[in-house]
Amino acid sequence: MTKEQILTAARQRGADQPYAGAVTPQEAFDLLQSGPDVKLVDVRTNAERDWVGRVAIGQAQHLAVQWATYPGGAPNPDFGAQLEQVAGKDDVLLFLCRSGVRSRHSARVATELGYANAFDILEGFEGDRDGEGHRKTIGGWCTAGLPWVGA
Repeated sequence: MTKEQILTAARQRGADQPYAGAVTPQEAFDLLQSGPDVKLVDVRTNAERDWVGRVAIGQAQHLAVQWATYPGGAPNPDFGAQLEQVAGKDDVLLFLCRSGVRSRHSARVATELGYANAFDILEGFEGDRDGEGHRKTIGGWCTAGLPWVGA
């Protein structure tokens, strides 16, 4: 699919959401390949990226803005200001977290801050827990076989 087709499908999929839409992990990867105006915003904590893993894409497209701080998990009071330092209002922003909860909140807040193309990446980086409580086996960036590095 083309960039426009993916974005149209994403907008339809997220029509009832307070942000531009939602993409699958594969669609997110395909969009990232379409041009430098598409950015992945990893909203997990720095510790999660260091200890669990991170997407393996070019640094110019891989933005890291914590939604919550580590340790403690308190909301990041500088989220908006930090996002503004790394992303343009016209960029296509793809928000990623562990399983798809923080990314939805981040996309909503980004939209409220004037980013018209804020999308949630469904399933997150690690996906849902399996029957044994493990992640990276059901859904998510890793399970989709997309490039990543780390633990």
